[in-house]
Order: sequence, then structure tokens, then C-alpha cells
Amino acid sequence: MVLSFFRGGDSGLDHVVTRSVAMVTDARHSFDLACTALMSGADPRSIAGDVRETDLRINANEQQLRGELAVHISVHGPNDIGEVIGLILLLKKIERVGDHAKNILDLAETGVSFASESDIDELLEERRIVSGFFTEASEILAEHDGIPESFRDRVNAMIAQIQARIDAYMTSERPAHQIVPRAVYHRYLKRIVANLNSAVLAATEPVRVADDSS
Repeated sequence: MVLSFFRGGDSGLDHVVTRSVAMVTDARHSFDLACTALMSGADPRSIAGDVRETDLRINANEQQLRGELAVHISVHGPNDIGEVIGLILLLKKIERVGDHAKNILDLAETGVSFASESDIDELLEERRIVSGFFTEASEILAEHDGIPESFRDRVNAMIAQIQARIDAYMTSERPAHQIVPRAVYHRYLKRIVANLNSAVLAATEPVRVADDSS
């Protein structure tokens, strides 16, 4: 089920979709910067202002667009309620992604760094794949053609991979000061992937969305 405005049914809502794509791009920008601070050994203060300003812009866009959607319903009545609910969920999920990118920055600002970890190459590759999901999510929203099966499969595989890491941390014998930051990071990473997936579901298959990826 693709929302009717994706099929050209309501040009009055088209700009909301366009703005949501820009919000995903902003969220990716924050994610990439925050991960750079966490994994490169760079001073997080050098990018903190950029990440937080971007997060504020995402939040402001979400609030403004939610207000416009409320006005749309008041003007057009209940005919578009399904589409509007789908858009509200879409915006909410993107806003959460931005929040979790900022949470990664917060982790780096406490002094956490993975730059010297033995598996840094694996962590960087994992980050690269997740960053790519942002681009794919933007393309799905912009092209309005539904979710490719390959995207679903790769997202589910990444969520399973991240969860396996978290499960392993629970029984690790490594010191808490080493393992806890990794567990926290991977929890944020899992939520980012899950919320990106929920965002595209909210736009293309709203009936299936479950609000459980906070």
C-alpha cells in the first residue's frame, strides 16, 4: 500500500515528502559526523556544534510539518487521515534517527573512542553500511515506488548483526569500562536502522508500522 500522495493523489502533501527527504539527509550528516568523532579519535568539540544545530533543524522541521498536517486535516476533513497519519509517523521516525545520532555524539563527548579497538575496521564497515541505508531511504521516499525487497533483507540482516553484538556484550569478560560503551553505541545503532526502516514503512505501507523502535 503506497500512500495516495505518492501516486499523485494529493499535491498538497507533496512538499511534506520532499522536506522529509531533506530531513533524512540532515540525519545522515549528523550520524556520519558523530561516528567520525567516535571512531577516528578526533576531538568531538570540533563537530558538536554542527551536529546539534542539525538536530535542532530536524526537530523544527518535524514540528512545523506536523502543524501543517493538522491544518490540512482541519481543512480537508477525514478523507486524507490515513495519509496524514502515515506522514506523521514518517516525520516522527526521522526525528528519532536524528536524536540517536546526537546520542552517539554525546557518547564521544564523554571520552569514549573506538579508534584503537582491534576491530575498528569492522566497526567502520558497519558504520558505512548503515550510512548507506540513509541514502537508500531517501531514494525510496523520493521515488515513491515502495520498498525494494533487497533493502528489507539487508536492513533485517544488519539489525540481527547488531543484536548479536549486543548479546555477546552481555556475557563478555572484558572490563565494564570497555564493554558498556560498545553496548550503548550498538543500541543506538540498532535504533537508527530500525527507525529508518519504520520511516519508509510509514510512507509506503502505513498499516504495517508498529511504534516499537524508540
